[in-house]
Amino acid sequence: MWFVYLIQQLPSKDIYVGFTGDMEERLKAHNSGQNKSTKRLNGSWRIVYYENFLSEADARERERKLKNHRKGLQLLKERLKNSLKSGV
Repeated sequence: MWFVYLIQQLPSKDIYVGFTGDMEERLKAHNSGQNKSTKRLNGSWRIVYYENFLSEADARERERKLKNHRKGLQLLKERLKNSLKSGV
């Protein structure tokens, strides 16, 4: 199983989109500073949203679209507006 995920760093509320085959280990890597993309933002990352795929290629394509097409990420953020602002 492959996952495309959106995580949020608290308290800054920065977000990051990525993909992985192991959500638990990936979140640990983000929180321990082992991911170069989120390393500069030390703190608590939390999973806000994820999609699962049977195909790694499909997951990579979805991640690429969310990262490279602003409208797709903008629509997802709008759908998750209450989750993103809650900080819970």
